[in-house]
Amino acid sequence: MDLFRMNCEILATCSALGYLEGNTYHKEVDCVESVKDLIRYLRHEDDTRDVRQQLGESQIIQNDLLPIITQHRQDKVLFDGCIRLMVNLTQPAMLCFGKVPDDPVFRHHFLQVTSHLQAYKEAFASESVFGVLSETLYNLLQLDWEQRQEEDNLLIERILLLVRNVLHVPADPCEEKKVDDDASIHDRLLWAIHMSGFDDLVKFVASAQSEQQWSMHVLEIISLMFRDQTPEALVSAGQARSTEEQQRDSQELEALRQKEHAEKRSRTLQRGTRHSRFGGSFVVQGLKSIGDKDVIYHRNIHNFKNYTHDVGKAVRRVPRRNRQAQESKDKRRSALNVRLFLREFCVDFLENCYNRLMYLVKESLIREQTQQHDETYYLWALSFFMAFNRGNGFRADLVSETMSIRAFHFIERNITNYYEMMLTDRKEATSWSRRMHLALKAYQELLLTVNEMDHSHDESIRQSCSVIKSNIFYMMEYREIFLTLLRKYDETRQPQSYLKDLVESTHLFLRMLERFCKGRKNLMVQKKRIKRKKTSGAKKPLAAETSPEDLADTLKIVEEELKSTGFQLSGALTESIVPFDATSETPLEEQRTEAMVRVQDALLARLGPEALALLRAAREVWPEGDVFGSADVEPEEELELLKQILHANLPRSSPPETGVEEDDDAALELEEEELESVQISETEFNFLDFIKKFANPSIVRPYLLLLKSYSKNTPHTNHCIVRMLYRLAVSLKMDAQLFQLSVFHLFNKILSDPAAAAYKELVTFAKYVLNRFFSLAAQNSKAYVELLFWKNVGAVREMTEGYSKDENGKKPTWTEEEELELRNLYVEHHNSEVPDIVETLLPLLSNTTRTRRQVVTQLVHMGLVENAKELKKQKKGTQIVLWTEEQEEELQILYEEYKDSDDVLGNILKKLTAKRSRARVVDKLLSMGMVSERRELYKKRSRSSQAKSSEKGMTEEEFLSGLTQEFPDDPVDRDDEEDESEESEKEEEEEQEREESQNGRRSHSLQSTVERRADVGTMVSTLHQEGMSGPLLWLQNCLNKTALDREEDGLSQPVPLVPLSEENEDAMENKRFQKLLRKLGMRAPANEQETFWRIPAKISSSQLRSAAAALSLRVDEPKGGEDLDGHGSPTKEPQEETEVSGEQRAQALRALLLERKRKHHTTEYIVPVSDVASTEEIDGTVERSQEKTSAKRSRVLDDDDDDEEKEDDSTIAMDLDKNSDADSDKEEISAPVKRRRKMVLIDEEEDED
Repeated sequence: MDLFRMNCEILATCSALGYLEGNTYHKEVDCVESVKDLIRYLRHEDDTRDVRQQLGESQIIQNDLLPIITQHRQDKVLFDGCIRLMVNLTQPAMLCFGKVPDDPVFRHHFLQVTSHLQAYKEAFASESVFGVLSETLYNLLQLDWEQRQEEDNLLIERILLLVRNVLHVPADPCEEKKVDDDASIHDRLLWAIHMSGFDDLVKFVASAQSEQQWSMHVLEIISLMFRDQTPEALVSAGQARSTEEQQRDSQELEALRQKEHAEKRSRTLQRGTRHSRFGGSFVVQGLKSIGDKDVIYHRNIHNFKNYTHDVGKAVRRVPRRNRQAQESKDKRRSALNVRLFLREFCVDFLENCYNRLMYLVKESLIREQTQQHDETYYLWALSFFMAFNRGNGFRADLVSETMSIRAFHFIERNITNYYEMMLTDRKEATSWSRRMHLALKAYQELLLTVNEMDHSHDESIRQSCSVIKSNIFYMMEYREIFLTLLRKYDETRQPQSYLKDLVESTHLFLRMLERFCKGRKNLMVQKKRIKRKKTSGAKKPLAAETSPEDLADTLKIVEEELKSTGFQLSGALTESIVPFDATSETPLEEQRTEAMVRVQDALLARLGPEALALLRAAREVWPEGDVFGSADVEPEEELELLKQILHANLPRSSPPETGVEEDDDAALELEEEELESVQISETEFNFLDFIKKFANPSIVRPYLLLLKSYSKNTPHTNHCIVRMLYRLAVSLKMDAQLFQLSVFHLFNKILSDPAAAAYKELVTFAKYVLNRFFSLAAQNSKAYVELLFWKNVGAVREMTEGYSKDENGKKPTWTEEEELELRNLYVEHHNSEVPDIVETLLPLLSNTTRTRRQVVTQLVHMGLVENAKELKKQKKGTQIVLWTEEQEEELQILYEEYKDSDDVLGNILKKLTAKRSRARVVDKLLSMGMVSERRELYKKRSRSSQAKSSEKGMTEEEFLSGLTQEFPDDPVDRDDEEDESEESEKEEEEEQEREESQNGRRSHSLQSTVERRADVGTMVSTLHQEGMSGPLLWLQNCLNKTALDREEDGLSQPVPLVPLSEENEDAMENKRFQKLLRKLGMRAPANEQETFWRIPAKISSSQLRSAAAALSLRVDEPKGGEDLDGHGSPTKEPQEETEVSGEQRAQALRALLLERKRKHHTTEYIVPVSDVASTEEIDGTVERSQEKTSAKRSRVLDDDDDDEEKEDDSTIAMDLDKNSDADSDKEEISAPVKRRRKMVLIDEEEDED
């Protein structure tokens, strides 16, 4: 009922506009209000666009609005309202519905709106209508900007939008069955534009400086005017055909004639000499039918060679996702008069408007002042008008704006963006593919124009061309873009026309590059390189290099020298000492440690004044914390500080060796090389080496796919294909790469083609490849089997030079004796009630190198167990929940026994009969009332181990701890220590639940971290040695980038790992690399609809950063009990370092007490060497490792709703996070160091008071 009332209101409103009598339109009194009402109705229409459909059915534009603007244009208010209403009615149907609807009902409405738009377009093809629009626009453009009102600018924009909407209406192929050179509705519309002079106004707006705000509208109108045209057709319009064109047409005609004659001759040969009404029946011996009998053939015998079992079978339906991409509609040739006027328009536009308009549009695109996808108009204009300029007497000055490196960069960036969006936005993959094709056409046209400039007679143009070529050949992005596009070609998303343009562009680029290289002996190009630094392995203590006697002599000499000068320094020495570098990228905290190292080096060199000058200069730079002593320190105290610095073992970083540089594909041979960053270097270019990159099956396949349509290809396209295959087969001698059955089938089709004479180049090349194959087959008996597979470079080498006998990659084999031994042991212990039979069998095997996985696999292979899941290792403490009375009594006895020990909980866990996790034991002790707080079960820290130091030197950590251990701790510090202990205890409890050790003993967090990091580190080191440093760095960049995005957005979704380079793509197929991905928690493709590995959404940003840090190749990894900074653990320090003499310790403490008494009467103290440096240094190491990681441009986000993750993925990810390198770095800083840091802060606050 509402719909009926609305329709009545719309009809009444349309009737109130007026009526048409003959050719005269009589408007009603309330015509203006009726127009406004219609605009209001359109604003409130529903999703089916019912108002728009009813107005189209009533033909309001044909019967009312167009007569009003032509006959009543003097009424400005009415004219403006009609223009506004027509802009709304003519907007594209795609904008009304958002996209082509999938629902049949909405698809019907979409088609109805489109049909109305096509009727509007036919009505606008009138010279009178465009005469009114042109005159109105001309009068508005005559006004200066001071005289123009806001209404005038709105009317100008609406007129331009109206013309754009009308030109945008698609043609109806069912209604317009026009042939070439016939005038279609679009041609009639263009002719009306031309006769009204509107095209001249468009050129004026494009060239006028004061009208630059309409530049984007003008470019849209121009692109829609030339929508069905090609530059070649416009260039040849009205001109006599050249001799080359006539020769080309005659060759095509001759090829068709030969093909027709050959087919007629074959039909004649197949026809029998005697006509028979019956074809006859034959028995085909040796060819079985469905049963056991031979096939009976009921057709003419001359057609038997085409017989196949598939005759009569239903054609298998190809899924939509596997169908080839559809080609866009073909271009048609317009009427001659339209082509002539468009040709003149192109000439005038190039001479007067092109450079300025393209500059304005490019600036708007860069500043993002345009709408989405408006760059496609820019790409179209660039390719169309530059192609027209090449064909119409090339002039470089007419297209100088778009002939620059900026244009190459802009197009290359858009190609990359379109490809990434085509992968992620699968629903709109076809639209992104068309935009990518448009960008490729623009890139191809730039290369063609550069090539045309290279053949110019003007020396300045050739020099400019040489500069452009030097840049595009030098930059790696421009040089390898075609490699990437060929490798990523997808026939289901990209049409064959795209592949044709890609092959032709690649051929042109290689030809230009080859010609450019021939004239130069040494061509330097840009290339990625990985800068590495050598480290000397584990850090060695300074005392190992200098004996205590030498240190004592050095200190004595320095002390005498300083006392002789009275601790006075010369002005020149003081001014020349600079403790830090303000221009360096190294943080001040690191430079503070380096300054202390410089003081120590000066002391070792027995340069007392220089060491004292460095100490005083560093004190002025870093006065906080009295790291280098207080401001009013006495000379004797300075001497004591120098003595302590001399004996300290400070961390030293080896300087990077800049000369050690390797390419991306170089294998890592030295384990001590550590990956720093990806940098850009220059290398000498070799054209043959560049061609070798095309010798890849993923690149050869697109060429052969295009070659299948050789009969439809142009001669130039076939030449480009054969030329590339010739480079591979002859220049690189990789003809074996074409030894593939599908290729030979295609060659057989070409050789048996009746019109083979027209494809002489193809026939010659096919014969050459076949001759090479049969020559090889005579020597290699496996050559025919190799026809079934595509071959890479390694397979080609093996096929031609012989197969290698390297069997290192085979799985370990089991001898008969070992199998019998394993069977007997399994039968013997099968019925025993052992918790894990595999762990029982491992130590009993004669071959002790067997792993658990190998034993389980062999048991399954021998049939002793049905599934490996039966032997799955069970986690301890997960199946025992309830406590029995005996267990509670045992727990109470153990607590009473060990409650006075240093590690109560650890001793209880060792002695418990029923193994349980730390958390369950703690909860049970609390519930039984044996302890009141968890902190009572914390491990007591002994101070005796911290008091030990080496005889010949101390680490910086021990140097700091030795100065503070004998002073009483404040209550605040003890609370801090207990809080930190509680946190670490909780982490240890969580770790205990994951432990699977046989004896159930809790290992230290440092050891578990080292073991896990060693596991990942071993895999990373192995991959580095295999030459996969580039993919590892790419994976590290992806993890860090994803972590940053999740921190900024606060959202987590699966992120695909899309390899955009051949090296990364090969790595993703490597089994060891995939094993590393699983270790890091990455998820493999879940089904056939997924192609890429993914970063699960459940992994947090901190876990991702930890995984990324684990990918760095570390050569100074902890060994044994060493921690991550190279210092030994407290339990192993006595074995690695000797103790300092008691006299030195007493002197250090006396100096410290003197300083304390002098400053305050409280318990304040001085820390000569800041422990803050050590803690901040460790924290900074993780941060710098993340900051130095270089990120690539593009990272593709997956829009699939993959919310379901595998349990093992999340388990591995969480496990990795809790044992990651970065977290362990932070956790391993001991509590005393943190406590001393807080004590220093407290002292500073008291000093301020």
